[in-house]
Amino acid sequence: MIALVLALVTLLPMTALAEPIHDSSVLQAQSTRTAPLTIDEVLARIELTHPLLQATGAERTKARAKILKALAAWEPTFKNITEAQRYNTWNLTTSPFLPFFSTGGYNDSKLDVGHPWGFRVQGGLRHGFGDRANQNFTAIIPHDLLGFYPQQMLIVSGSFQLLRGLMMNDEYAEFQQAELAGPQAEIKVAQKRQDLYLAGAVQYWDWQVAVKQADVVKRALAVAEERLIQVQGLAKGGKAAPLDVVEVSQEVQKRREAAIAAQRKVEYEQYKLSLFLWEKNEPVTPRPEWAPEFQGETPLPTEDEVAAYKADAKEDRPEVRDLYIEAKKNNIDIKLAKNKLLPKLVLEGGPTPGAVDWIVGIGYRIGIHAEMPLFQREARGKVMAAEVGQQQLALKQQYIEQQVSFDVDNWLSAIVRARDRVKAATEALRLAKTLEEGERTRFNMGATTVLFVNLRERNVVESAYQLYRAQADYAVSKGGMLWARGLLSKPWPTESLAKYGNPLTAAGMYGYKQPGRD
Repeated sequence: MIALVLALVTLLPMTALAEPIHDSSVLQAQSTRTAPLTIDEVLARIELTHPLLQATGAERTKARAKILKALAAWEPTFKNITEAQRYNTWNLTTSPFLPFFSTGGYNDSKLDVGHPWGFRVQGGLRHGFGDRANQNFTAIIPHDLLGFYPQQMLIVSGSFQLLRGLMMNDEYAEFQQAELAGPQAEIKVAQKRQDLYLAGAVQYWDWQVAVKQADVVKRALAVAEERLIQVQGLAKGGKAAPLDVVEVSQEVQKRREAAIAAQRKVEYEQYKLSLFLWEKNEPVTPRPEWAPEFQGETPLPTEDEVAAYKADAKEDRPEVRDLYIEAKKNNIDIKLAKNKLLPKLVLEGGPTPGAVDWIVGIGYRIGIHAEMPLFQREARGKVMAAEVGQQQLALKQQYIEQQVSFDVDNWLSAIVRARDRVKAATEALRLAKTLEEGERTRFNMGATTVLFVNLRERNVVESAYQLYRAQADYAVSKGGMLWARGLLSKPWPTESLAKYGNPLTAAGMYGYKQPGRD
């Protein structure tokens, strides 16, 4: 199928029917298209190229950024620290007048690694320097964990959260919630997709109704113009009154005004539909001849199928799925809040960081840090807030599930009533055409007036309006049922997308189906 490429349309101010002006190359590309614009193509193009859906697809990249940001809390970090100190000693045994000056220091090169469970480990090398080191006082330089020479040693240090922060801490909770940002981004895409699909389908059928109604009005205008010529001829021969010519002329003007309004309606609807049809970053304006015929009636679902629709909708609708994600995030908040009720107990150890200690001898330290607020107000407040949030989500889920069931019942009712309207409108149009033909025959025989013929023809136009509107509402109701079941939140079939573009770039995917980590 040839791709649709249509420039933006500008309207010249006219008093008659306005025709859009197109770029010549685009007009040539359009003139080669003979296939009608189907609802399948509309939805496929929304999935492939709609800017709002692509913008929502960027939420996947944001989710990946959140994961990378959370992982930075335990990212391996290289550290290099150099410290130097100078000190002096003075007593009666050294010199009665001059103090003794010494300089010492160290350079640490180590790697700091953290773990989500709440402990950190550091390891590396320490290089010593200074007066005492140069004087080779090896007796006071420790020989445990020595490196390649006496002034070098291995260093190991770390800390461990024993109670508060063990296997659940602020950083780990942030990371767990960041991992849920990926599924939540997909839900946002699904929500935007189903909204655009339904809005595009409704606009597609509104455009189709406008085209069909404009065609009826134009045909009625053509009939009135032919009758005007006929009545004018009869009036010249003395077989019709001049007043009949005036009445027919008035009817022609009324129908011409209705045709202009119908053409404006078509242009308005096609411009609105163009916002759902994009090609090369520009909206594509559909042509009236692309409007297809309305589809026929489809079987109604059974009671068992309706029950299955409701059960599936409670699993597939983005609104329900989003509540599940929010519940998981809230459970993480509850676990973190309850963990903060525990006392803080940190076990840590490592070499003494003082520079002078290298001269006088390396010392290792080990300690336990304990801390606990007396009233635990912050922790109890967080637990209370998280538990209240859980209750709110439960109540909201109850409401959303009932709303999903209501949507299925509502759109099923819309299908039934629209189907009945189509049947009634079809019969009404058939009867209106019968009356029109009979009245026209009577007029040709001189048994009636132009006024009654005009009334019958207006009735046909109005009946056709009602039929097209009922057919569009029937199509909308079937699409609404797909929306209520959650089917419009799922990507359009790949075989349909491949007809109009690259499925890998659908919905702003850019080749990434799921956000991940390094």
